[in-house]
Amino acid sequence: MTALTRLALTDFRNYESLVLKLDGRPVCLYGSNGAGKTNLLEAVSQFGPGRGLRAATLAEMTRHGAPGGWTVAATLNDEQKIGVSLDQGGSAKRSVRIDGAPASPGDLAERMRILWLTPAMDGVFRGGASDRRRFFDRIVMAHQPSHGTAASRYEKALAERNALLERGHVDPAWADAIEARLAEAGAEIAVNRALVLAELQAAIDARPEGHFPKADLALEGEAEAAALKGDDFRAIFDLLVDAYRSGRRRDVAAGRTLSGPHRSDLGVIHRPSGAPASEASTGQQKALLIGLVLASAGALSGSGAGPAPLLLLDEAAAHLDPDRRTALFGELSAMNGQAWLTGTDGYLFETFGTAAQRVRVGECSAIVEA
Repeated sequence: MTALTRLALTDFRNYESLVLKLDGRPVCLYGSNGAGKTNLLEAVSQFGPGRGLRAATLAEMTRHGAPGGWTVAATLNDEQKIGVSLDQGGSAKRSVRIDGAPASPGDLAERMRILWLTPAMDGVFRGGASDRRRFFDRIVMAHQPSHGTAASRYEKALAERNALLERGHVDPAWADAIEARLAEAGAEIAVNRALVLAELQAAIDARPEGHFPKADLALEGEAEAAALKGDDFRAIFDLLVDAYRSGRRRDVAAGRTLSGPHRSDLGVIHRPSGAPASEASTGQQKALLIGLVLASAGALSGSGAGPAPLLLLDEAAAHLDPDRRTALFGELSAMNGQAWLTGTDGYLFETFGTAAQRVRVGECSAIVEA
């Protein structure tokens, strides 16, 4: 079981100071719009890699008028003290502590995996490829925490190559060096995506038929296709190096890199109808998204390769009919990882009964009710 049994915030978003004492059951946060429910989920998401569920900068999460940075601290499973903070001394940066000692994000990822679903993600199937990549890469990071580091290396090398292309004249030796780094990070990204796609599809297939429809997944990208068919890291690296080198003239004309993992897409088919998820109804798309996140959580819980995940669901229950809401709560209650949910009204969580803790969130405050 993975659960937070205490959460403490200092100068984070609208909270000057807040402490929640919890017991490991699912946490249902309810209160009016703007009270700070999503801010609490965002605070929990800081224990994972990356910027958190809003993709905000560190400074943006500091409470207005606060004298310094912010701190989010928690107790994990009644045993381990963990903390993430913005250190304003010198250059602003995020620092991690475990049991009072400095630690790395990787150390924290060994103890916690986090998945989330927010209203901003509802249009992922109808949006552009970049929306689906971000959605899927977040799942990949929960399964493979080092994926975020590979993505950062890739983005840095990509920016360098694009800057070179914009000059209109590419020095071959310089380009070779940049493209080697780009291909190295890109091959790692492709391998991670392919591995997690296979795990996720297996978890989807193993789920019982129910209120959250199954999906058939595909990765649309040359490097990912090679990884899915079993090519090793070196072969994918060579494939990407060749693609970057042969595409230089085209890319110079465009002023940017037109091939690579940053252009890949996630294909999703609504299995009951056989249609692309983009053609499904709004309700079907929401159910598909929830099903994907639940399958990912199930894969993580059953893999034995790491801790069970914390699952953050922002306003998910409000848009479900009563039967789907009951089915969702049933699955969350059976999870090995703690679920956190938000909603404007407490009645949305009545189906949980005593299986969950309800927290009434007011302006700058939160009270655990049960």
